Amino acid sequence: MRPLRPRRVASGSEPAPVASGSAFWAAVLGPALPADVVAELQELAQVRELPAGSLLVSSREPARDLCLIARGDAALGSAPADGSFQPERSVQGPAWLDASSAWLGAAPAQDAVAVSDVTLVSVPRADVQALMQRHPELARRLVVTLARQVQSLTVATHDLMHKDAEGRFAAWLLQRCCSEAASDGSVTVSLTERKRDIASQLAITPETLSRLLRQLSRKGLIAVAGYTVKVLDVAALRALAGV
Repeated sequence: MRPLRPRRVASGSEPAPVASGSAFWAAVLGPALPADVVAELQELAQVRELPAGSLLVSSREPARDLCLIARGDAALGSAPADGSFQPERSVQGPAWLDASSAWLGAAPAQDAVAVSDVTLVSVPRADVQALMQRHPELARRLVVTLARQVQSLTVATHDLMHKDAEGRFAAWLLQRCCSEAASDGSVTVSLTERKRDIASQLAITPETLSRLLRQLSRKGLIAVAGYTVKVLDVAALRALAGV
């Protein structure tokens, strides 16, 4: 696969309706969000369908919007001026890309690039702030969202400092065990990123990642076929990850 090179897309490119509606907002802000809040968010949201490789969030510009993806895969990392991209973590929609920078009036700490075709949703910070004043429940949901992100980043920092490569990879796999377990208890994980990008997220080399895949396979914890990993023993993987 060729290296991912982010490309800028004009702000007005391919507008599209928020097809996912209340289900999308429930996924990113929690269930049972009042219908009137959902309706107002729908009116405020700008939605664009963008191709893989598009630069979704830029660390070179102050943020004015809260940004999310409704569908597709994106990566957060560093996009230097030479057009290359160094991924640090991945995001699968529906999910937040940047819920914090606009409140600070600051440039995002990371760039975000579409790994697949995505639906990008952006909501102006000023409009969200006005909506929060009318609907305190929305303010509470956003505080919870930001608190979860802080906790997630704290856990990631702790793992980098205190877990070995095998433990970090086990934790990474567990985070992606989202599908229902098969009758034998196994869970299938599809890797949507290049292996070298996954290695970058784990602060290891691609060679180390390949070694870990072989190591966990020999232990009977996983079975690997191309970019598909079947987790055979979820409990053992949890023990290895220390969770």
